[in-house]
Amino acid sequence: MSRRSLLLSLAVVTFLAVTVTALVIAAIVALRGGGGGVLALGSGRIALVEVDGPISDDRKVLDDIARFRKDRSVRGYVVAINSPGGVVGPAQSIYEELRRLRREGKPVVASIGGMGASGGYYIALGADSIYALPGSLTGSIGVIMEMPDASGLMKKVGLGWNVVKSAEHKDVGSPFRPMTPGDRAVLDSLVSDVYAQFVEVVERERHLAPERVRALADGRVLSGRQALRSGLIDRTGNLRDALATAGRMAGLGSDPRVVKPPRERFSLLDVLLGRGTDEGLAAWVKPLERAATPRLEFAVPW
Repeated sequence: MSRRSLLLSLAVVTFLAVTVTALVIAAIVALRGGGGGVLALGSGRIALVEVDGPISDDRKVLDDIARFRKDRSVRGYVVAINSPGGVVGPAQSIYEELRRLRREGKPVVASIGGMGASGGYYIALGADSIYALPGSLTGSIGVIMEMPDASGLMKKVGLGWNVVKSAEHKDVGSPFRPMTPGDRAVLDSLVSDVYAQFVEVVERERHLAPERVRALADGRVLSGRQALRSGLIDRTGNLRDALATAGRMAGLGSDPRVVKPPRERFSLLDVLLGRGTDEGLAAWVKPLERAATPRLEFAVPW
């Protein structure tokens, strides 16, 4: 074989090897949910989105959904909820994102685990169908705002707090002075408005009469079975049942393939070594932040 033929053969072999390697990598990435617009091999899949613990931020859930949108193999979504609720804004944001998925033609099923109450239930309302276990804690339709009052303690230890403000209610909710009747009126109006928003969403999504929702929207926590009888959920069942329903709605059958987003876990050691510092510190600080600042929440207070 001539030198030229040998070089040509090596070039062809190299090209084929690179092409095959690229195809294999693309297939692996797609199968793991890294899609990037690549259609995964085989049938479509159901994406599993998790809402776990108190809701204080919508970023992770929105990022997960954005990632799944790039994967053309994803035909539907199941939202697994185990949350007592949390801050109003993030709960509303996630709810709206689930509604957007529905408008895009993707079926969305919510599965409430141990608890999907208040803001957790609000998020579930964004789904086409809501599952809960018979003993799940759900409902708790309402709004709560809590703030500490340390003014008595400060007086006892002789500590003062100087405030310069532009208007009467600029420091409403400050832990360094008692709440005035004017402050309470302002906050009552705020809570009432956000409560009305919650009730309106339940009326619209569950197709319930306003008087029926008002009777349930006194903050009470319901079991999954009670919620089913009240019309707040569609069926009792577990996560597997929700996945089967989403699979059928997406035309994938009752045993669809499932794709999950990758999860990063941060420990105290990670924080000390500077790995994932922002996320790690946030995880440790959030409980302190919750206790120290006034927060408007769709949440169960225990």
